[in-house]
Order: sequence, then structure tokens, then C-alpha cells
Amino acid sequence: MSESSVVLPVLGALELNLLWLVFGSAIVALLYGGFLAWKVLREPQGSNAMIEVSKAIQEGSAAYLSRQFKVMAVFILLLTAGLYFMYRPIYSNNPVLPIGIAIAFLLGSIASAGAGFVGMSLAVRANTRVANAALTSFKKSLEIAFQAGTISGMFTVGFGLLGAVIIFMIFRQDAMKVLVGFGFGGCLVALFMRIGGGIFTKAADVGADLVGKVEKNIPEDDPRNAAVIADNVGDNVGDCAGMAADVFESYEVTLVAAIILGAGVLLEPSFKAAYGVLASAMALKLIIYPLLVRAVGVFASIIGTMVVRGKDGEQVGDAMKPIKFGFWVAALTSIAGFGLVNYLYLKDWRFFFATLTGIILAIVIEWITDYYTHTEHRPVKETSFSTKTGPATTILTGFGLAQESSVWAILAIGVTIFVSMSIFAGDLALAAYGVALAGLGLLTTTGFILAEDTFGPISDNANGIFEMSGANKGAGAKAQEIITKLDAVGNTTKALTKGFAIATAVIAAIALFKSFIAEGGLANIGIQLNMPEVFIGLLIGGAVPFLFSSFLIGAVSRSATKVVEEVRRQFREIPGLMEGKNKPEYFKCVDIVTASAQKELVGPAILAVCTPIAVGFGLGAAALGGYLAGAILVGQLLAVLLANSGAIWDNAKKVIEMGAYGGKGSDSHKAAVIGDTVGDPFKDTAGPALNPLIKVMNLVAILIVPMIIINLAPEVRYTVVGIAVGLIGLAFWLSKREKMMEEK
Repeated sequence: MSESSVVLPVLGALELNLLWLVFGSAIVALLYGGFLAWKVLREPQGSNAMIEVSKAIQEGSAAYLSRQFKVMAVFILLLTAGLYFMYRPIYSNNPVLPIGIAIAFLLGSIASAGAGFVGMSLAVRANTRVANAALTSFKKSLEIAFQAGTISGMFTVGFGLLGAVIIFMIFRQDAMKVLVGFGFGGCLVALFMRIGGGIFTKAADVGADLVGKVEKNIPEDDPRNAAVIADNVGDNVGDCAGMAADVFESYEVTLVAAIILGAGVLLEPSFKAAYGVLASAMALKLIIYPLLVRAVGVFASIIGTMVVRGKDGEQVGDAMKPIKFGFWVAALTSIAGFGLVNYLYLKDWRFFFATLTGIILAIVIEWITDYYTHTEHRPVKETSFSTKTGPATTILTGFGLAQESSVWAILAIGVTIFVSMSIFAGDLALAAYGVALAGLGLLTTTGFILAEDTFGPISDNANGIFEMSGANKGAGAKAQEIITKLDAVGNTTKALTKGFAIATAVIAAIALFKSFIAEGGLANIGIQLNMPEVFIGLLIGGAVPFLFSSFLIGAVSRSATKVVEEVRRQFREIPGLMEGKNKPEYFKCVDIVTASAQKELVGPAILAVCTPIAVGFGLGAAALGGYLAGAILVGQLLAVLLANSGAIWDNAKKVIEMGAYGGKGSDSHKAAVIGDTVGDPFKDTAGPALNPLIKVMNLVAILIVPMIIINLAPEVRYTVVGIAVGLIGLAFWLSKREKMMEEK
């Protein structure tokens, strides 16, 4: 039997009332997000020059997302139809379920895109308000930036909970089958937005830095640089829209994993023996419990964000301190909340402690990431010191430290999984559910975590507006220090969020792995690495994250080359540009990176969806299990390495720009800029995109495994494999075509 065959008892009055409570918490999240949006938009925007720059960023961001949504829509509609036709024979006795799975996939896609759109829309309007506040107050600028980031967090958790509860209320006992489609929709959109936004933002950033800082020796956001508007637009489409969609799918997939495994306990004889006639009722509680934990997280995140407050004084404070305090408040409130839920509802403290392991992991991940990426700690200081001897030592030092950080991150995840499983020692079904609860606990404070992330690009944009509008010239040293410190802390908060998202990807994938084993009929035989086809699957799975990263880094390089050529052309051909007598043609660079991102995002998306299909239909379910194991392990290590190395190099540059080792314009600064540009596609394109890649491949595996294990005719299998391999070849060609065209 598989989890798709499980039939739950009818939802009683208590369960329905609890679902309404969760529904209410989703509405509270949306209302609080709306209130903060109203509050932020009431703040003064600053001078006309500030408003002009902000509007240019808004227009570029909206134009990019509009084009990306059109590209995504084609894939989403095709897959919606494909899921319906694939599941129609599997659920032939219940024709509503295939329709439900397809519609849930569509709704998950829309909700994920909506979360990204709302977060970005408010961020591009908050940036000028933060820049204006920085002229007079550290406290005000910090609070506006964080409140604007909170809007993204609240709408993300609101959309996620709303979608899950509506599906539950409609499909009742079959909800866990339909929720897989909802999670897959969120994952796929996150993958698209991470890929496209990541290519856009880093192509513009690298192009702007290489010409502006290295060749022309002008400041980062100097208005004479034609790529600076594209760079600031990129911060929003990559780190606001992209990360909101990314965190949304992490939020949903951990929830889906817990619900599926909660239903799956009914397949285990040990669970039935332990609970007897109450087994079905207990399984229903295990399904409702994750939704209640998510509801607790809404209120914990709201409380945490409300206590983030800055202080004005003679010295500009560390913005990270109030943010850390807010996170601790949110985490402790979450613990108290789901402890109360456990006491009143489950009445079994094992589930409380399993969820608690996720909160502890969040704290550990925060500590590891903060230590390796904050400007005040040794790794960044050591890397900034290495700039004195040139770009090579800068890159070597940062890369080595990032490799070290990936080891501690994966060990922390390993310990968390071991502890959460040990809590339910002797019961394999509940042990797997315990792992899912750890992922649930890790993202309990999703609203706060996403507020941290969106704070980063808002602060970065504020810094850009500060320079491009000329506000920095008469503002004084203190205002410049405020905006620089907010920007530097923003780099750390973005790195923290990436660390959270990567950790949840691994834990959710491991939780879903149990579901894959059950669906694939592998529970008794396991995944045997001594079988050649399984080992081949493991090798392919380990290779895919490298090929995927290669596609993305290569795309950034090709796109950045075009930006560099365009910026050089404008400096060369526009009279008086360097002297500030004429303005550059900003939107030519925006058009270049927009077009490049749309061309380049298709190949990696095809690779993510088609490779598990090729392995599964070609080598079987066990080989696909080996494939997933290889992809999870390598994907996690590589993602942390790329994310943290880029953050280390970026903040090492910030240390120098604050006056160390000769400050701006020095040889050390030029070496740091090179390290930063190398790290840009690492931390903001390839690294973050590995997170949705891992989950997309796992969900694709779960969705296709019912088709793999039935006795399909050989010619059908060969046809499916042939199509999948052909599409992978197309993806590879798409990643090389522009270079090939140039060679001609």
C-alpha cells in the first residue's frame, strides 16, 4: 500500500473549528501586512531626485516581472494539463482528484507568484522612504526598512496558509493527495523566479561594478553608470520577488511533507498496534497539528517584528542587534505557542520536542551564517585583510572559509535529523514524521525570516538612491554611515535567509523521501547502493546541482558581458557623460538583462523537471531514490558554499568601503570588488536556486512514481525517456547557444 491509498476518518466538529482558526490566522497575517503597507506608504519619500530614481526602479521591476510571468504561464498551463491527464488513470475511481491536483498546482503557482509580486511592489516603494529617513535618523530608517520587509513576510504566510486551509476544507479526507500539487506549483514558480531574477540582478550588478568601480573608479551607485538602475531593479526581482516565492515554497513543502507523513502513519503496523482503535483519530490529529503550528507562527512572527526597534545616539548602532532580538522573541513565542497546542490537542510531548529541534536548528543556522558573513566577525575581517595582497588571495580566503561553513551547516542538519528521529525511536513512521516536524519548526517564524531577507534589498536600494539622487553630497558623514551600515547588515540578513531556506530544502526533501519510498514500493527492499542502476542514479543526482549551477553562472557571465559592453559604449559615445553633463541611457541596460534572463531561465527549469523523469522511467524507482539522495547531499553542500562565499566577499568589500585598508578607490578596494563580482552569481543566482531545485526534483519524483511502478509497455518507457533526454539536450544547447552564435 502507498500513502495515496490512505483514507482518513471524516473531519469532526473539532477539526473543522480548528481549520477555521487557522483560516483566521491567515486573514490576520494579510490584514497586518496591509496595515504595515499603509503605514510605510505614509512616510515621506524625500526629494524629487530621490523620487525620480525610485520610480525608475519601480518601472524596471514591474516590466521585468510582467515578461517573466508571461514566460512562466506557458509552462504552468502545460503542466496543469499534464498533471490532470497523468493522474486521471491513477484516480479513475474518483475523477474529482485529478482535477483537484491540477487546480491545486495552478493555485500554488499563482500564490507563489503573488507572494513575490506583493513583496517586490512594496520594497520598490519603501526604498526611497528609507533613504530619506537615513538623512536624520538611524532608528526611523531601520524601522521603515524592516516594516516594509515584514509586509512580504505576512503576505507570504497568509497566502500559504489560506491556500492549504481552503484545499483542506474542499477535499477533506483526500486533502493530503491534492496538497502535493499545491506544493509543486509553489516550487516551480520559485525555481523560475529564482533563476530569472538571479540572472537579472547579478548580470546588472557585475556589469555595473566592473566598469564603474574597476575601470572608471567611480562609486557603486554613481548616476553616470548606465547599469545602476538595472542593478537596483535586480535587487528587487531577485531578492524580493525571488526570495518571497522561494520561502513560500519552503513554507508549503515542509507543511505538505508533514501532512503526507501524518497520513502515512496509518500504513505502519506499529502505529496501529500502539493506538489501536484510536489510530485513525490520532493520524487526523497529526495532520491538523502542522496547520496549527503554522497558525502559531503567524502570531509569533507578528510579535517578533513589532519589537524590532532602533535607537538614535551619537554613535550609529548595529542594526543586527534589534533584528536578532526580534528573532529571539519570535522563536520563544513560537515555542510557547506550539507547546500549548501540544498540551491541549496532541497531549504527547514527543511532538513538541520534535518541533523544537527545528527552532534550535534555526538558531544554529543563524549563528553559523552570522559568524561567517557579518562584518564584525573574523571570517569577513580575515578576507578583507587578504585584499592587501590582491584579488587572488581575496578569493582564496573567502572560498576556503565558505567551504568550512558548509561543513558546519550540514552537520547541524544531520544532528537535527538524528535527534528528531531519536525522539520516536523504534517507530519508523513517527520518526519520519518527527523529521518533518523539525522542518516545520525551522520555518515557524517564516514571517520574520522573510522580513529579514527583504530588509536586505530595501537597504541596498536605499543606498543606491542615496548616491544616485545626490543626497549623499550634503548629508554629512553620519547619514552616510547609517545607510552604509544598513546595507552591510542587509547582506547578512539575506545570507541568513538563504541558510534557512537551504536547510528547510534538505529537511523537507528527507521527509518527502519517506513518502517516495512508500509510493515506490521500496519500504521492504530499500535503496541498495550495491545495485549498479541505483549507484548510477546516485552519480547523476550528485552531478545535476553542478550542471545546474554551471548553467546559471554561465548565464550571468554572458549577460554581464553585454552589460559591460553597453556601459563602455555609453561612456565612449555620450558626450560629457563622465563629467556629469549628460545622463546615461539607463533602460538600455535594463532591456539587455531582462531579455537575457528570459532566454536563459528555460534551460535550467527543463533540467530540473526532466532529469528525474529520465532517471525514473529509464532506470526504475530505486535508481530514482539514489538520484534524490545524491542531489540532496551535493545540492546542500554546494548551496551553502556558494551563498556564504558570496556574502563573505561582499561584506569584505563593505569593510573596506567603511575605511579599512585605504578605503574606496584603493588597491585593496579593487581586489575586494573583484571578489564581490565573482561572488555575486554565487550568492544571489546559483546558490539560492539550488534550494527550489532540490524540492522540485523531489516533488517531481513523488508525482511520477505511481507511473514508474506500473507495468508500462517498454515502448512507452523508451518514448518518455527519449523525450526527457531530448529536452535535457535542448536545455544544454540553450545554455550554449549565445556563445555558439558569437563564435560564428
